Amino acid sequence: MHTPVSMVMGIVFAPLGLVLVFTAAITPQWREGQARLGVGGSELLLLRSDGLWESCLQVAQSELKQCWPVSGSYQRDGRVRLAQALILASLFLCGAGIVLASVGVRCWTDLPLRSVAAAGGLLVALAGALSLAALGLYTHNLSALGVEVPPMQQQQQQHDPRAHPTNGLPRLTLHPAGSLYFGWVGAWVQVLGGAALLLSFKCPRCPSCPKPTHTQDIEVYEVNC
Repeated sequence: MHTPVSMVMGIVFAPLGLVLVFTAAITPQWREGQARLGVGGSELLLLRSDGLWESCLQVAQSELKQCWPVSGSYQRDGRVRLAQALILASLFLCGAGIVLASVGVRCWTDLPLRSVAAAGGLLVALAGALSLAALGLYTHNLSALGVEVPPMQQQQQQHDPRAHPTNGLPRLTLHPAGSLYFGWVGAWVQVLGGAALLLSFKCPRCPSCPKPTHTQDIEVYEVNC
C-alpha cells in the first residue's frame, strides 16, 4: 500500500507533539527567576522555577535544591487551574486521536479508512488548540500568578513569628522558562499533525492511473429487410 504523504506527516507529528507537551506538563520550568539573598555576611544566588504541578528552589552553583508540589496562592489561582485542566484535556484528546489515526491509516491493508484517520486528525488538532490556549493563558499572566513560600521557609516562620513572610525570599523577576518553549513547539506540532490527517477526508487523484470505462451491454440481433 502507498500511504499518502499527509497521513505519514500526521502519524509522525501527532506523537511528537504529544511527547513535547507531556514533557512540558511534568517539568517545573514554566517560569523562572533569580534573587540574591544575604546570609551571614555572604550573598547567595537563588534560582526559582515554577511549573503546573511542581516548584523548585535551588542555590546557584551548588547541589542544594528543594522541590515541592504547588501550593498557596499559586495553586489556588484560577488561571493556573484552568491551564492544568486544558493541558490534561489536550493530552487525553491527542492520545485518543493518535489511536484513531493509527486505525485509520491501516498500513497493513491496501485501503486506509480515510474518515477514521481524519477523525483522529480532528482530535489531534483540537488537542493542539487546547495546548495553545493553556500556554497563552499562562504566558499572558506569568508575572501576576502568586509565588508560594517553600516549606522550609514556612517552618522557619513558625519558629520565628516575627519573621515577615517575604523576608527570607526576595521578590523575584520571573520570565518564561524552557518547559514553556517545549510546550509551544509541541502544541504547534500537534496542530500541524492534526491538519495533515484532516486532509485524509479528500481522496487523492492519480493522473497516471487509467480511467475506468463503463461499457454497456449491447444485445446484437439480426434484422431482415
